[in-house]
Amino acid sequence: MFLLALSPILWLVIALSVIKMAPWKACIIALVISLAAGMGVWSMESNYAVEAVLEGVALACWPILLVIIAAIFTYNLTLHTKAMDTIKELLTSVSHDKRVLILLIGWGFGGFLEGMAGFGTAIAVPAGMLAGIGINPILSVSVCLIANSVPTAYGSIGIPLVTLANVTAFDPVQLATYTSLQLGVLTLLCPWLMVIVTGGGLKALRGMTMLCLGSGLAFFIPELALSMFVGPELAVVAGAIATMGTIVVLAKKFPIDDPEFAMPSQTGKSISTAQAINACLPFILIFIFLLFTSKLVPPINQFLMQFKSAVPIYTGEGGAPYTFVWVNTPGVLILLAAFIAGSKQGAGFGEMVALLGRTINGLKFTMITIIAVIATAKVMGYSGMTNQIADTAVAVTGTAYPLIAAFLGSVGTYITGSATSSCVLFGKLQVMAMQSPAIGANETVQAWVAAANATGACAGKMISPLSIAIGSAAIGVKGADAQLLAFAIKFYIPFVIFMGAVVYLGQAIVG
Repeated sequence: MFLLALSPILWLVIALSVIKMAPWKACIIALVISLAAGMGVWSMESNYAVEAVLEGVALACWPILLVIIAAIFTYNLTLHTKAMDTIKELLTSVSHDKRVLILLIGWGFGGFLEGMAGFGTAIAVPAGMLAGIGINPILSVSVCLIANSVPTAYGSIGIPLVTLANVTAFDPVQLATYTSLQLGVLTLLCPWLMVIVTGGGLKALRGMTMLCLGSGLAFFIPELALSMFVGPELAVVAGAIATMGTIVVLAKKFPIDDPEFAMPSQTGKSISTAQAINACLPFILIFIFLLFTSKLVPPINQFLMQFKSAVPIYTGEGGAPYTFVWVNTPGVLILLAAFIAGSKQGAGFGEMVALLGRTINGLKFTMITIIAVIATAKVMGYSGMTNQIADTAVAVTGTAYPLIAAFLGSVGTYITGSATSSCVLFGKLQVMAMQSPAIGANETVQAWVAAANATGACAGKMISPLSIAIGSAAIGVKGADAQLLAFAIKFYIPFVIFMGAVVYLGQAIVG
């Protein structure tokens, strides 16, 4: 029974890792397998199976795919209006030290792109920029794989954690807070690791102590604060902005002049404050819109939250009406900000609509993949397959189950390349495992272990074939995948072991 319950997941592992099948095709077959097992073995009625799939489609489309489309559209718009060229000029004018630029572009700007767009932009764009200014291409991707690990849980305006909240019914603020706490030590360590990798050893830390410490704290403190008081949507964005500001201030006030790590002077054009603000306008407006419609501003939040519809989709046991929030949802607000900013940057309305169409067309296979994954998870959950997996996992591990919670999350991201998909596949399973009679954890501990799924997803992102392929493509180096994977595994293993210990020991504190 356990293997049958696990069959859709096992199929994905084989299809994506061994057969190398296209993800959208593999995920559609996984959905078919889950339906066959759910109805044939777990006796799920056909009408309930259809309703489970429809609920999965609804969750995938609104809000998940809406946010993804809006975020990628915003990024594409900055390319279309040449605003990204201005942003690149701004970043590369800060310092001539290779280590400083790697922190600023890979850690700060990469984190910002992950928070705003996700889906590979946080590896492809910074790695391409670093390689473009003369840094070794393989090194450029390697440091970006490290940098992209811890922000992954908050990618695309926090959609992995928002999705995790949807599938587990826990408060997204609580999940975001726990995720920040679990990742805290690694967030602080990331800048140090990136600098060490850059220089090939501890010698690279020479003169960089203040910058490494400052950029780690500047990322972690705002991320934790936003997680605790607002939620996951802006946590990494705020951390990344604070980090870039900190690095710029420290690099200007305490210039680093080490000949061993000096870069050729970047002769770029002078950029005025007005030009800089105009280039960053889409991201500024997104930040403002999301902040002022959050629970930090109750009058606006409560007014906009009136516009929603609760629709009963799955009517079987455990089902609840699915709520569509029509206005106060990140995807709508991001699109609004993008159109306003694009207009200010000189793009016509027709141009932007056409670009949005091209963005949707470019994401069509990603959309099919996510819809199929979420529908599969819904069928597995409602049929009892997920419960069967959770029961077996607990029977094998007992009260030590939290030790493997982050590892499961990492497997989900390794398979799918997406923290969101990992949260869909294993989020509910984590909660069911902690609810089992053998463990009987209270709701706080259940939420803590559920958050570990997002935490583990960050580790899995480093070794995901999709991440490595994106990085390799960004630098145009053929055959780099194996070299990058060998590099990433050296960091993945201690990462996931450390997270297992944090989750296991932390449950006693939060509980």
